[in-house]
Amino acid sequence: MTRVLVLNGPNLGRLGRRQPEIYGSLTHAGLREHLVGTGEGLGLDVEVRQTDSEAEMINWLHEAADEQLPVVINPAAWSHYSIAIADAVAQVEAPVVEVHLSNIAAREEFRHHSVISAYVTGTITGLGASGYDYALAHISALMESEETRTDPAQITPGLTQAELMGRGDNPLATPER
Repeated sequence: MTRVLVLNGPNLGRLGRRQPEIYGSLTHAGLREHLVGTGEGLGLDVEVRQTDSEAEMINWLHEAADEQLPVVINPAAWSHYSIAIADAVAQVEAPVVEVHLSNIAAREEFRHHSVISAYVTGTITGLGASGYDYALAHISALMESEETRTDPAQITPGLTQAELMGRGDNPLATPER
């Protein structure tokens, strides 16, 4: 199984309590549990981490670079100003997907630009916590294409959209705005 780091930045440890109208009601512990299970279903060994320390995030990104690990990163506020985080992301040669729970382009003007985005494989924004599922599905598809040496355009993620989104009461659904 491919090891993947899901790295969450400042204040994301307060998910479920911090502005649930923007970030949803799912806690970080609930997100971790969900993503580990999603990863298993995709053949990924997912490690979910959260920090409010920029130095710790940089160390985790160096680990990913040194071990050639794919990363799903929600840099949170660091997205908008941390050149140090951007420089660390730039060193990761494996796929890196940037995720934002809210649509940063529809929020305060200072949130519209991410200094991280220039160094990632792709960005998923505004889909709530389900954005992480899409990021993991994308990484799984990329890893599968590397293993089979097939054309990446021919690869489809292992889960359908309905499977990713779940049925009925979905704690990962995009919060109302």
